[in-house]
Amino acid sequence: MEILKRKLPAFFIILILALSIILMIPGMLFAQEDEAAEEEIAEPVPEELVFETKLPKLQAKDGETFIFNFDVAYKPGDEPFGIEEDKSEKFFDITVDYPTSWVAAVVSSSQEIPGINLKFNSKDSLMLMAIPVVQLEPGEYDFKATFKSAAEGDTLEGSIEFTAVVTATYEISLTTKTGMLSTELTSGKDNHYKLIVTNNSSTSVENISLSSTEPEGWQVNFDQSTIESMEDGEKIEIDVNINPPEKTIAGDYMLTFSASSENSNDSINLRVTVETSTIWGIVGIGIIVVVIIGVAVIFARLGRR
Repeated sequence: MEILKRKLPAFFIILILALSIILMIPGMLFAQEDEAAEEEIAEPVPEELVFETKLPKLQAKDGETFIFNFDVAYKPGDEPFGIEEDKSEKFFDITVDYPTSWVAAVVSSSQEIPGINLKFNSKDSLMLMAIPVVQLEPGEYDFKATFKSAAEGDTLEGSIEFTAVVTATYEISLTTKTGMLSTELTSGKDNHYKLIVTNNSSTSVENISLSSTEPEGWQVNFDQSTIESMEDGEKIEIDVNINPPEKTIAGDYMLTFSASSENSNDSINLRVTVETSTIWGIVGIGIIVVVIIGVAVIFARLGRR
């Protein structure tokens, strides 16, 4: 009995501890469920503008128009803000930032639009059109279209950026100094003619060669047959010496002059009228006179008989 009395307090202590643990378990389980429930509550989705484009960077020659195609969608958030119908659409003002020497605008159905009404979860296909207004240096030019809510106090806005890569244009032109494509030449003599080479490229052009195609036996020489370098917009006068052979028959002939570089070339056809030299004219007249005198003498002798 004595031993039993000693063990009873220990038994009650263990029993009380066990009951306390059992009672605490449901509370711990509910606490874990509450934490899990709190974690499962998603953050509210904010309003946003979503932009999509397949080609944010385009490349073209100087002077060409750049057209960037893109889509824009208005995604309202989950948090209510006034009447539910307000979420069905919003009007956005559109501004375009572009470099100097350009004009650019957002276009829909071939018309510039300063703003657009975007419907809930609806995608609109638009274009940003960029046009250079002066000759540009080769390089990259950046554009940015910004859509901002027109509603008072609404800060929702979004933007999309594009890059135009302008490459150099190469164009050399060949003309005559007089602007005419015909002239007169004298056979057997040096005939000087002026050509003008112009660099209409957007950059310098190197190693321009000058050449000609002429009738057989003719001599055509340039005072410089190669131009090492020309700056954009530069003009150079070329002297051409054309020498038809002495016995060239009088009449019209065609000569072709060409200017060519690695990236560009041009050519012109020059119609030339050849006149015989004065000496040959005198000789021809003399021969005719001699023939006439000879015929007259023959007729005079025959008349005496």
